[in-house]
Amino acid sequence: MDAVTGSGADLAAALRGRGLRVTPQRELVLGVVRSLGHATPEQIADAVPEVDPATVYRTLELLEDIGLVRHTHLGHGAPSYRPAEDDHVHVVCHACGRVLDAPADLVDGLEQRLLGEQGFRLDRAHFTVFGRCGTCGPAGGTAQASGGTP
Repeated sequence: MDAVTGSGADLAAALRGRGLRVTPQRELVLGVVRSLGHATPEQIADAVPEVDPATVYRTLELLEDIGLVRHTHLGHGAPSYRPAEDDHVHVVCHACGRVLDAPADLVDGLEQRLLGEQGFRLDRAHFTVFGRCGTCGPAGGTAQASGGTP
C-alpha cells in the first residue's frame, strides 16, 4: 500500500472479520479520508475520479459501520468524514468557514457536568462549537455549541 492509503492492515482486518473483501475502491476511499482529514463525500469523490460517486458514498457508509471513519456535521450541508482514530472536537468559524480541531479532552468538564446533572451523554464525534477564529476577530454574540447543525 502507498503512503496515501496507509498500511491497510486495519482495513483488511475489519473487512475480513465481517466476511467482506478488500477492494481497490475501498482502499482508495479510506486513503483519501486519511489524507484530507475532514472531507465531504463530494470532495472525496473528486479526489478519486476513478471511483464512481455512488461507490464512494456506499464505501463511506461501510467504513463508518466498521469503525474506520466517523462523520460529523460542521454546519449546513453534507457531512464531513474523518479517520476514526483522530479523536477531537470541532471548532468552526462562522465568518470564514475554517474548521479547527480541538483536543477532545477540552470538553471533559462539560461532559461530566451534563452526565452528573442531567444524565446526558455527550457524543464527542458530533460535537461542534461555532464562533469566530482568531484571524476573523471577535464578533458580537457568543459561540454556539452544537451536536449537529447550527
